[in-house]
Amino acid sequence: MGGSPGGRSGIRRAAAAAFVVVLLVGTILAIEARSVARLDSVSGDLPVRLYSRPPMLVLGQPIDVDALEAHLSRVGYTRVREGAVGAGQFAAGRREWVIVNRRIARLGPLASGQAVRVRLDRWNRVTSLEDREGQRYRAVPLEPELIAVASGERTRDRTPVRLAELPPHLLDAVLTVEDQRFYRHRGLDYVRIGAAALANMRDGRIVQGGSTITQQLARSLFLDSRRTFVRKAREAAMALTLESRYSKDRILEAYLNEVYLGQEGGLAIHGVGRAAEVYFGKDASHLDLAESALLAGLIRGPNLYSPSRRPEVARARRDLVLRLMAERGVIAESDRLEASTAPLPDRARGGEPPRARYYADYVLRELGANDLASPGGRTVITSLDPQLQRVATAAVSDGLAALESEHPGLVERSDASGSALQAALVAVDPRTGDVLAMVGGRDYGSSQYNRAAHARRQPGSSFKPIVTLSALAVAPGERRDGSPITLATVLSDEPLEVETPAGPWQPINYDGRFHGQVTLREALERSLNVPFARLGLEVGAERIVSMARRVGIDSRLKAYPSIALGAFEVTPLEMARAYGVLAAGGYRAGTRPVLAVLGPDGEVSVTERDDGERAASESVAYLVTSALRGAVERGTGRSLRAHGFSGAVAAKSGTTNGFRDGWFIGYTPTLAVAVWVGFDDGQSLGLPGSRVALPVFARFMASATGRYGDEGPWANTGFDPPAGLEVVDVNPETGLRAGPGCPGRPEIFVRGTAPRRSCSPYGYYSDWRADGNRYDVLRRLAEVRARRDR
Repeated sequence: MGGSPGGRSGIRRAAAAAFVVVLLVGTILAIEARSVARLDSVSGDLPVRLYSRPPMLVLGQPIDVDALEAHLSRVGYTRVREGAVGAGQFAAGRREWVIVNRRIARLGPLASGQAVRVRLDRWNRVTSLEDREGQRYRAVPLEPELIAVASGERTRDRTPVRLAELPPHLLDAVLTVEDQRFYRHRGLDYVRIGAAALANMRDGRIVQGGSTITQQLARSLFLDSRRTFVRKAREAAMALTLESRYSKDRILEAYLNEVYLGQEGGLAIHGVGRAAEVYFGKDASHLDLAESALLAGLIRGPNLYSPSRRPEVARARRDLVLRLMAERGVIAESDRLEASTAPLPDRARGGEPPRARYYADYVLRELGANDLASPGGRTVITSLDPQLQRVATAAVSDGLAALESEHPGLVERSDASGSALQAALVAVDPRTGDVLAMVGGRDYGSSQYNRAAHARRQPGSSFKPIVTLSALAVAPGERRDGSPITLATVLSDEPLEVETPAGPWQPINYDGRFHGQVTLREALERSLNVPFARLGLEVGAERIVSMARRVGIDSRLKAYPSIALGAFEVTPLEMARAYGVLAAGGYRAGTRPVLAVLGPDGEVSVTERDDGERAASESVAYLVTSALRGAVERGTGRSLRAHGFSGAVAAKSGTTNGFRDGWFIGYTPTLAVAVWVGFDDGQSLGLPGSRVALPVFARFMASATGRYGDEGPWANTGFDPPAGLEVVDVNPETGLRAGPGCPGRPEIFVRGTAPRRSCSPYGYYSDWRADGNRYDVLRRLAEVRARRDR
């Protein structure tokens, strides 16, 4: 018996409604697929990679063999003890090393596959550098460390490859295990879908997938990984759209550039190009059959089949891929057997990259991240020294921990205000302006604000060397008495009151006392505020601002009397740059965080840089250095020795009103380092810079150059005095040349500026304005005899 007319009518209406719903859903999916599924929209979605400065092997220079091996291991090279040395490997003997660079296109000449034989003498100095053809070199760069990968929201860490450049056995391996009918279907493989459905029903669980390579690509690029019917429907619609728009080769190329293949140093590996570099240390175009099968096997589960974590499982998976390829007839049985005996990649896993997130942000900000994130991606070779960066990070972290342990009140202040104690450290090479290390805060995860480059804080007494440089550069004719300002110039440390638009200004010393007459050297070494306030008034605030600009301080400064005591805000990077001028003998090098920018094929585009300029004379800069070395030996920096650093260094501490900021800045001829410690909200530390920032500085210098400053590539080369100086004994109370009955101590002068008059009751030197640099010995003896006769 048939159903009632009403029942049949209801079924027809339900069927019609279902048809409309299906049609509507299909239309929506098609519209979405047509608007979203475009490979062009992701073709330029590549990261910007930042690398450290490349280590250099230089003929005649000594090398630290332990540091060299550590670097090669960190970048993923393997030490071999016998047999041929391949790409990404090195052999280390007592007097001879062989290093074979990997071939990575984006690194250009820094990873060109070159092999170099390095011969050493008994002191580990390089005596010969030559390649396999016998070509000799004066210097050879090594592969640098990757320090950061800068990416946008959709950026993947991958090295783009072209299908035509890949070996056929890699394509065959991928198609064999992922989509054997790829070139015969139109995005959906209905035969495979049916087979997968039967297998899953037979086992009662999902044991086989039916997704084509096109579907996998659509899911990876445009969808999430949730297993829902709606997602599968969207995936199918997008796969059909991709197939209608692009050729099979274009789709396969996009897939091979996008497929996920594991992790490296916390970064996801996408694409066979990047995977070839990570797992085998080579370009994907040079993969052999065994390596291709291993990568193809990883696609199903990169973590499950990881050759480093689960080598036996990875080997079995690789051999399965090889067997399937042989069964398909794409490789010969003899090739399968040979590839099955190949060892798994014995590549050393690279060590942790230096924590340089603040540095990376600074570099990208300087270059302009938007300009770099262009199609094809860029590689940036920075000036960062990875070992110094590690040392700087540890110095800040350990230094703050020790400081809080010794002074629990700092923790209490932090807990009460919710503002953590912070520190910043920046190190530059004064000779070149290279930014070698930068730590912008205590923890990047908690605060991305880069205090080293962008925080403006009052420098306090650490600004006094700039005032001194300004004073010593004053020409004698510009002073009322016609005498030059020297380190022996006597300054008054007595109460001072200066009328300003803001009211009376009465500077006081840190100890609250006055010390009478002091020399400029003593005022700088002991960091006496009142004498420097007087010096600033005589030199002129405008002249001090001008000198600050010349040594590299760009922050806003006002020509007020208080500038002599560091009352205006600057950044740690600016202060490191300014002290670097003193270290370089008065020459200001342009700040250089980037050495070069490379295109996707390794073509070099050297970044523009400021070539610098002379900010002060070499002799005047040396005088300031001499006084700052005295500050370490006798003045406010003398506790540096007790904190473990005994090397020769010129340095100065700084403390601001209310103890809100603590500074310690110092330099050698090869390193200029600025350390700042404080709270972001400006609350008091309760301690001077010599108690909070100096210990961090000491940790850094001792680790970077050894306890005595004579170890490693940044060892102190010596503070050599320039020509044009002289040493004269001067009485510190009068500032006059010492003599019989008027004792003195040695002081350094620019030739011709030492006092000619003596405080000795037995004689005197010619007047300041007399010509020549010597006193008339005969005249002096005659005058002494005449006084005796009377």
